[in-house]
Amino acid sequence: MKIIQHISIAGILLSSCLTLTTSSYAADTPIMLQQVSPVTVATPPARIADVQTIDGIMAALYDVISGGIGQARDWNRMRSLFIPEARIMAISPKRDSKDLGLRILTLSDYIANSGPILVDTGFREKEISRKTELWGELAQVFTTYETTMDKNKTTQRGINSVQLMYDGTRWWIVSLLFEAERAQLSLPDTYLNSTK
Repeated sequence: MKIIQHISIAGILLSSCLTLTTSSYAADTPIMLQQVSPVTVATPPARIADVQTIDGIMAALYDVISGGIGQARDWNRMRSLFIPEARIMAISPKRDSKDLGLRILTLSDYIANSGPILVDTGFREKEISRKTELWGELAQVFTTYETTMDKNKTTQRGINSVQLMYDGTRWWIVSLLFEAERAQLSLPDTYLNSTK
C-alpha cells in the first residue's frame, strides 16, 4: 500500500490507518482516508506469538507455507499475518525470454494459485539469514530463504523482501516481494550471514 500525499498525511496515517480493522481504507485524499471501503475482508484473529515480534511473524510466515506432500496449510493463520490489502510479488524471468517480469498477487490470489502447488510438491521453506531495518513503526526485512520440494528433491535460494508495520499492539505484513537465485544472479555473502 503506497500513499503519496502531503507530509501531513503521516499524522492521519498514524491516527487512523495504523488502527487496522477488517475494512480497507482508500488513500486518494486525506478525507478519503477516513472513509470505510464498501469492500470488507475478514482478517482471522492472529496467534499472539505470531505477531508480537518480528522474529515471531517471520517464523510464522515460513511455517505456514511449509509442509509435506498432501499436508494442508493453515490459510487462516496466513491471512492473520497480513493486512487485507497486502500484495505478494515475484520478480522472475519471463517464459522463453531473457526479460524479467513482475507478478503481483493479492493474498487470495496467492492462496488460490500457489496453495495447491505447495501441497502437491511438499514445499518447505526456511530462513537462512536476515537483515532488518527499523524506523518508527515500519520495518524492512531482507530474509534469505532456501526452499525444498519433496516431490522432485530440488532446492532453491532467494530473498524475500518483507515490509511490515507495527500498529501499537502487533506487527502486520504489508507486502512481500521475492526473487530467486538463477545462473546470472547469485546470493552474495552479505545476504547469507544473519544480522537479525
